[in-house]
Amino acid sequence: MTHAPTTTAPAGTIETRDAWNDIASGYDRFVTPTHLWLGNEALRRVELQAEMRFLDVAAGSGALSIPAARLGARVLATDLSSIMLDRLASRARGEGLDVETRVMDGHALDLDDESFDVAGSQFGVMLFPDLPRGLRELARVTKRGGRVLLVAYGAPERIDFLRVFLGAVHAVVPDFTGLPDDPPPLPFQVADPEKLRRELAAAGLSDVSVETIIETLEFSSGVQLYDWVTNSNPVGRMLVADLSEPQRADVRRVLDDMLRERTGNGGSAKLTNPINIGIGVR
Repeated sequence: MTHAPTTTAPAGTIETRDAWNDIASGYDRFVTPTHLWLGNEALRRVELQAEMRFLDVAAGSGALSIPAARLGARVLATDLSSIMLDRLASRARGEGLDVETRVMDGHALDLDDESFDVAGSQFGVMLFPDLPRGLRELARVTKRGGRVLLVAYGAPERIDFLRVFLGAVHAVVPDFTGLPDDPPPLPFQVADPEKLRRELAAAGLSDVSVETIIETLEFSSGVQLYDWVTNSNPVGRMLVADLSEPQRADVRRVLDDMLRERTGNGGSAKLTNPINIGIGVR
């Protein structure tokens, strides 16, 4: 059966695309290399094999697609941002990998029902303003008996890079209010493993499991952490949008001091983050 996807995208699609286009270069340079390990971990849990058809929604520049292609899967990577996909394609070419890319809104995939053995998203669908709709689309295009995968951040209060960064901004701007918690920003809407479990089940998936693992990121300087956070998500850039350039420089210096406290004399500071890996069977 062929599905005729709705052509109505959620409000803000153009603004969302532009925001990700703006950080695509920095995201590819600073962020994607740090998440390839996590992509491997997620794909191992869904038992992706060579020649399986794999869909990566909101793929960014390839932290999930590249490991899938390395396994020999037939990969289609989709994203709102054509610049992100250009970066992904360049990464794939650099490794001699074959990854198909298509600009597409994950809320309304222009793809047939039951087309993929595995459909997934790493730090992508978790950001959707209509997350249930995004999960239903992942489920719709997955073959019966296939798996749907969602990788998302866990509890924000346990995410080291965020705590350190917000602490540095607050040290420079004492009246900085930080992130709202009711409701939480979109990156943390399924931070609760039980909520993620419920959302996957509501999308029509069975045998749902959610595992929380710990990701470790290493930063050797305040500049490196600043660049990582402000290019990791449009939210990261918004955190410093109202700061002057001298204030931003002060934030980088404070970050240097905070990282140095963790490492002593030299070396890299290790910042840990809980990551939820949700899997369901179509």
